[in-house]
This record gives sequence, C-alpha cells and structure tokens, in this order.
Amino acid sequence: MSIRDPHARGNYTLAVKKTIIGSKVVNRAMEDLGEIEDIVIDSRSDRVAYAILSFHAILGLGGKHFAVPWNAMQYDAGEQRAILDIDKERLEKAPGFDKDDWPDMTTSEFAGRVGKHYD
Repeated sequence: MSIRDPHARGNYTLAVKKTIIGSKVVNRAMEDLGEIEDIVIDSRSDRVAYAILSFHAILGLGGKHFAVPWNAMQYDAGEQRAILDIDKERLEKAPGFDKDDWPDMTTSEFAGRVGKHYD
C-alpha cells in the first residue's frame, strides 16, 4: 500500500486505530467497497501483511470479510480512505471468510490464493 498525502514530506507514520481502521474503502470509480476493520502484521518481516476489509450488505453478502494484501491498496491520508483498484464483482469472488471464523493467514497456500486474486 502506498500512502498519499499532498501535504506530507518524506516518510511518516499513521496511527492505525485513529486513522486507518474504520476508513472507507473505494475503488477507482469511487464505489463503496466497505471499510478497513483490522490490520494483520507479518511478525517475521515486521510489516503489514493484510488489511481486513469488511464488505457489508452488497448483494446480500453482509458481514463477509476479506484479507486484502496491504500493497494492493493505496491509502489517501488527506481523505482518510483506501483505494482498491478492483470492481465490486471481482471483490465478491475474492477468497473471503466469516468475521467469526478467520483462516490461518500464515500458510503459503493462503498467501498464494489471496495474492493471485489481487495480483
């Protein structure tokens, strides 16, 4: 994920809970895709691996969650929203999970399946 802020210079950090969690996620057409509900850290690399996107009530799929690779999105700090370059139909077909039944995100099988979907 890249972070874009027209007023920022150089590298900076954002408070995850105050800035990123709860942020709206839109696509390039500015269609609402949901919101960032959580962040997953890869403890081996000390980097953010996934943003957990909640995809609410679109085509009756209320409550479905997706692990979106962090580098698949761009965060607009000025607008406090993430931009995911994907249409709704493709997101609906992404590997998802129930909010109460998270997959094991540490496996190479999971990373491969999710990575392939988001390129």
